Amino acid sequence: MKVILQKDVRGQGKKGQLVEVSDGYARNYLLPRQLAVAATTDNINTMQLKEKAKREQEAKERAEAVALSKAMSEYVVKIPAKAGTGGRLFGAVTTKEISDQLKAQYGVDLPKSKMQADPIKSFGTYTVKCKLGYEVTAALKVMVTEE
Repeated sequence: MKVILQKDVRGQGKKGQLVEVSDGYARNYLLPRQLAVAATTDNINTMQLKEKAKREQEAKERAEAVALSKAMSEYVVKIPAKAGTGGRLFGAVTTKEISDQLKAQYGVDLPKSKMQADPIKSFGTYTVKCKLGYEVTAALKVMVTEE
């Protein structure tokens, strides 16, 4: 019997897949637990429409990520910090501070978990790598200046 999985089923497949299973397994396990629905023409058409909508949504989000990546390559986030002798900062500039300043200066809300950088401990200009999803990365310039 052909069924369309509604949830991931171990050993059978992922959500949204059309799989062939034995009649008894489908009738006695998958269908009563709403893990799958019978593969009728209506259900197959619905599945295809959902897949198409999902692909379009992913393409749209990827295009937005690429556009944001291009815009972020031109941004320079300025972060004022206090320092002691020798130009060493009191504490360090972390990805949380960079994220907060990016939102304050440019209106881009990027979580700190998407940024890859070691804590910055001295003045200067640094490049921080940001993962925007869909295998799109951006290089963000961070300028740490004296307060």
